[in-house]
Amino acid sequence: MSRLYADIHRKIGNFDLNVLIESDARRIGILGASGSGKSMTLRSIAGIEDVDSGHIEVNDRVLFDSDTRVNLKPQKRNVGYMFQNYALFPTMSVLKNVMAGLRGHSEENRSKAMDMLRRFRMDGFEDRLPGELSGGQQQRVALARIMVTEPALILLDEPFSALDGYLRDRMQVEMLEMLEDYPGQVVMVSHSRDELYRFSEELFVVRKGSILRQGETKSVFRDPVRIEVAKLTGCKNFSDIRSIDDHTIEAVEWGITLRLEKEIPEWVRHIGYRAHYFEPVWGERQENCIRFNLARVDDLPFEKNYYITPEHNEQAQGGTDAFKANADETLLCWFVQGEEQRFVEKRGLPDYLKLKEESILLLE
Repeated sequence: MSRLYADIHRKIGNFDLNVLIESDARRIGILGASGSGKSMTLRSIAGIEDVDSGHIEVNDRVLFDSDTRVNLKPQKRNVGYMFQNYALFPTMSVLKNVMAGLRGHSEENRSKAMDMLRRFRMDGFEDRLPGELSGGQQQRVALARIMVTEPALILLDEPFSALDGYLRDRMQVEMLEMLEDYPGQVVMVSHSRDELYRFSEELFVVRKGSILRQGETKSVFRDPVRIEVAKLTGCKNFSDIRSIDDHTIEAVEWGITLRLEKEIPEWVRHIGYRAHYFEPVWGERQENCIRFNLARVDDLPFEKNYYITPEHNEQAQGGTDAFKANADETLLCWFVQGEEQRFVEKRGLPDYLKLKEESILLLE
């Protein structure tokens, strides 16, 4: 069984990186905004970045240990690293780029490289230069160069960040297929929650050099626990809460009271609600509803985004500009797609939006 253990501590100026990643999952994701330390974590594991203290091992093989002064050079770590721009040698052919991952230039190495190119459907391109390839083809060559060395661990640093939406989606699927038979672990860092939701089995959420939340990927999205994690996983609607009793809270920013069947833990300070999860209600108000006071609608190609005024800010529709600006910051988002969008367009806008208990995020 593959296993990654990385306890990394590094200080650069005012930035402190203090992360602990321990996992035996085959596909690991690290999610964070730009500057959060996620790429620095990858570079530290690969040996490209210096580490002040800590311990890094892959499959019980120690790559770095500050106490015993073990610090293997990158080429000795048996770790494959894919850079954001793939880092192919521009003046070398595709075949020579793949062979660059192997020592020497023997006929055996050439045969290994050609086998890998065939595996990634790049045979016939071996004499071309990287500049003559598409973005997807360059990615295949970069991955072939990594895989030909049979690494114990593969690190992917924002591999789709430079691509447009259509190509990015297609190449995500291709990469998953290409890695299907790889027996080792793969770690991918990204600022895209969608990429990591699709790719990873276990997710680590990083903010300002620290891990805020870790766990099975779908579990982290379903129960982010912390408001910062909920934001990084795409939640749009948040409110501070005031506790009324064990089952009842006031959503302060939204001006409504919510009653839950389950007991609300004492540590809860905020709630979140994802924009796609509201349930439209026509007619009488039901429990855990907010009145549908439309402030704005954005008509997008494949969905409509409705922005709703909180109930205690309804007077903003006729109030001062300053009050309106303040109210706009607390608008609730309802995003409607597909069949639901067509149904709403046919029936008309609802009177209320219902918050389903199972979809309410309880947050620190």
